[in-house]
Amino acid sequence: ESATAFGCLISDMWLGKFDCVSPAVFHSVLGKRYPTFSKRTQQDAQEFLISVLNELHEALKKVRAQLCNGRCVTDAESSRGSVSETSIITQLFEGQLSYDITCLECRTTTNRPESFTVLSLPIPSRSRCSLQDCLKCFFQQDTLTWNNQIYCSWCGTKQDAAVKATVTKAPQVIIFHLKRFEWQGKHKRKLSTDIYYPLSNLDLSPYSSPCFCKDAEYSLCAVVNHSGFLDDGHYTAFCKHSVTKNWYSFDDAQITKIPNSSVQTDRAYLLFY
Repeated sequence: ESATAFGCLISDMWLGKFDCVSPAVFHSVLGKRYPTFSKRTQQDAQEFLISVLNELHEALKKVRAQLCNGRCVTDAESSRGSVSETSIITQLFEGQLSYDITCLECRTTTNRPESFTVLSLPIPSRSRCSLQDCLKCFFQQDTLTWNNQIYCSWCGTKQDAAVKATVTKAPQVIIFHLKRFEWQGKHKRKLSTDIYYPLSNLDLSPYSSPCFCKDAEYSLCAVVNHSGFLDDGHYTAFCKHSVTKNWYSFDDAQITKIPNSSVQTDRAYLLFY
């Protein structure tokens, strides 16, 4: 039902018969599965995005089948848990990180792969920084100590460890979530840092495994903006038309063509490359 409603929404948008299109039906259908988003209160765009991607993946995933003793048996039946389900969502948005974990006692390194659809990037400055600064902060080596120690099978005990992530599979569309909301003591606040992000030629090769990621350069195709405060804000979007290459601003029912220079804003919250 969700995938059908989403398909109707996309069709209405691309038909070009209307000045604006309401996503009310899709929103209503999704709200049945995720009641949080059916409320009239402001919700987080990143959480909404992940829910939409998960819902579409579940609806559109392919189940591979094989013939066994004259009957059709799905991979899930024959080897449960070992099948990686694919869909148009995973084909477009799923990438993979590899975490190298090095025990600081015996220097043994183990490798842990992890799939992702959205990369949540820390913001290292309160005034001004670049997307590259956020990426460097995310991919820098970290040290796990105290309660975060890892169990080293070589040492037989918990040990301090160094952890470093690398992109081993670059997705066709990569989504960055800028972590503008942070806890300060018992209170959550919003970072209004002005973050420079390039409209083209974003190079991910410094953070990628050379064996796996070729041509890892990206161009910006959409931005989700958040203005206002934590519980009293407003979301808008900038989207690049895939045919004409023009940029448009989506602000509720107001859709306007904008120059490239207007795409850079200090309200950016999600970036799609």
